[in-house]
Amino acid sequence: MVGLPYDFLVNPLGAVRSTFDQAISSGSNPASFDGKDWGALDPFRHFLFDQDGLSKVPILNASSVKWVQPNCLVRFKGMIQDMLGNEFYVGAYKYGSTWKTTKFTDSSQCPTGISPDMRIWERRLLYCVPVPGQNSWTESSRLGEINQSADGTSENKQKRCRLDENSVDPMDLLASSDELQSSSSAKKMKDEQLSPGLQSPNISSVAISSLSTVNNAERNFLPCLVKMYDTVESELKLNDVVEFIGVITLDTEQKVEKDDDDEFSNGLCEDLSVQFPPDRVPCLHCVVHRKLAVHDFQTFHVLEPTTHLIREIRTTLLNHLTVVLGNDGVAAHFLLLHLLSKVHARVDSLAVGKLSLNLTGFNNESMSIFGNQLRLTVKSLLPFTEYIPLTVEYLNTASLAPKKDYEINRLVPGVLQLAEGSHLMIDETQLEIGTLNSLGVENARLLKNLMESQKVEYDFKYYKMDMTTDVQLLILSEGKSNILPADLVVPFQPSSVGSSAITDMNALEAWSWYLSNLRSLPHSIESEMQQVVENDLVAAKQADRSLGSQDLSRLLTIGRLMSASYGETSLSLEHWQMVKELERLRRERLT
Repeated sequence: MVGLPYDFLVNPLGAVRSTFDQAISSGSNPASFDGKDWGALDPFRHFLFDQDGLSKVPILNASSVKWVQPNCLVRFKGMIQDMLGNEFYVGAYKYGSTWKTTKFTDSSQCPTGISPDMRIWERRLLYCVPVPGQNSWTESSRLGEINQSADGTSENKQKRCRLDENSVDPMDLLASSDELQSSSSAKKMKDEQLSPGLQSPNISSVAISSLSTVNNAERNFLPCLVKMYDTVESELKLNDVVEFIGVITLDTEQKVEKDDDDEFSNGLCEDLSVQFPPDRVPCLHCVVHRKLAVHDFQTFHVLEPTTHLIREIRTTLLNHLTVVLGNDGVAAHFLLLHLLSKVHARVDSLAVGKLSLNLTGFNNESMSIFGNQLRLTVKSLLPFTEYIPLTVEYLNTASLAPKKDYEINRLVPGVLQLAEGSHLMIDETQLEIGTLNSLGVENARLLKNLMESQKVEYDFKYYKMDMTTDVQLLILSEGKSNILPADLVVPFQPSSVGSSAITDMNALEAWSWYLSNLRSLPHSIESEMQQVVENDLVAAKQADRSLGSQDLSRLLTIGRLMSASYGETSLSLEHWQMVKELERLRRERLT
């Protein structure tokens, strides 16, 4: 459906109404649209994905919200922090002899009361926030696309928002006086996005900040109330990271006429403006959405990732990690595998694929040097990173588990409500002898459960529920952690202090791409290699009776990660020998 008389960016509601009118004129009954799409979404998908329209859609964030106009098309990337249930609304009504629709809007211009010429539809409400721990480099390209051409130059593929004023039909606008300004306002908005020195107003309040994680205070924080239409409930779940593309309604849209005598609209729609002030929590009516993974937050792509290129990236990354860790090659190698780890299956209570790492031998002095370097390095490589300075006071006071507050009917987030693919670094070097209160004991148990099972317990007051997750955990401590039993304990043995400053931005982009994409590679073991591995595991068990099933399973996980680190999907004899040698060196340090 091309060449229609509306602009998808400035006037998306024109597309919605046009397709609705076409469906009605073709003889369709509005009753057949209950919970269904009448054909409104296909033009949007064609524009966004076939005509490269997605790159032109403004990104909604704390800066752009100042410029964006009501009823235009925007996109918001965030995590589903709370699911607020369903909301009823008048989706279609008859005005005279003509059927009208209010789908994808907040303003109901239908007649008051209930009549047969009215269709009551349902939409889901999601409270979404910027992904906890999301690093700023994911929001703007550091270099652009790495173009593996002969001359090795880099090309920035990021495209800027372009809104065409001349393509707007003023007669088709819901609020023409506002929307006709959208093109120039969008330009201001994009200029604001590209100007890091400009700051948005502080939008925090008691209500909003109480629902924010610790990291949200460190940067501009814009939550979003997303209204979903015609989707299967099981399609989206809590903590999913999603890109929502839809129609935004702002404070001005909430101030439409409201008839106090309209018992129907007042009864169906609870006043959300108390919990979600529209000037602080914009509302997005989702037209199209797509789930995102860690690799979707890369700002570039590597063209033709050959085996040679992947090995080259691996070598340079491993060298950099070795420098960061004071020339400790063994610790750097295990750190590389840890950063590639991912839960790829669950067998009973076991999370297969996880590889938590405990680097021991840190004290206050080495933490200030190597610990800080390591933290900054991980932040520059991974999209979502969090940090916990573990102390007795922290354990006794922190809210780690999400809890349901039935008075406001909201899920109050905890520090451990993280998106899949997040990295959590825990600093135990400040943990001293002290007494844990009941909350401290509970928090220690929650961290242990996350470490062992990759699950976080949510407190719904009357019952508790384990939610699965996938978080990489790195513990820095003086001795082996007694609170957090990691899969791997590696004594840290630095021999020098080198500069960890990254001067080659091409390399940084390549490393980040490498870690985000190779962690999802499939894996298999050929029958001949499987026999070799089985024989070696039996021999290891005979040589050391203390080895249990978890130790053997960990070796298989390391084997999988070693293969993935070379961009390969099948375990080779060479890589298995490397796994055994690394494990030997690690165990030597433990004795």
